[in-house]
Amino acid sequence: RAKELAEYRVLTKSGIIVGLGETNDEVIETMRDLRTHGVDVVTIGQYLQPSPKHAVIDRWVHPDEFRWFREQGEALGFGSVFSGPLVRSSYRADEQRHAAETGRGAVAY
Repeated sequence: RAKELAEYRVLTKSGIIVGLGETNDEVIETMRDLRTHGVDVVTIGQYLQPSPKHAVIDRWVHPDEFRWFREQGEALGFGSVFSGPLVRSSYRADEQRHAAETGRGAVAY
């Protein structure tokens, strides 16, 4: 709601971490929900277990799947989609902003 009330353009971004048991359909459903709520930029990265005390990785997502997530995100109308195993929400933030502002999506693998 704050985005709608702002006097200037506000870019919004969200991130998805995969590899914790979700299905690809659930990832796409989440992306649809984000677009429905006006999110401009999405990042999708692989969950990496920080220590043995943390959740175990359910699966390693193949690079082709990250490419497919990017394609789906672009089709949904995100201004910028960064999708790859090492992508995090802050990944190349300046490029994310520029890509979203110009409508030229970017991808990282």
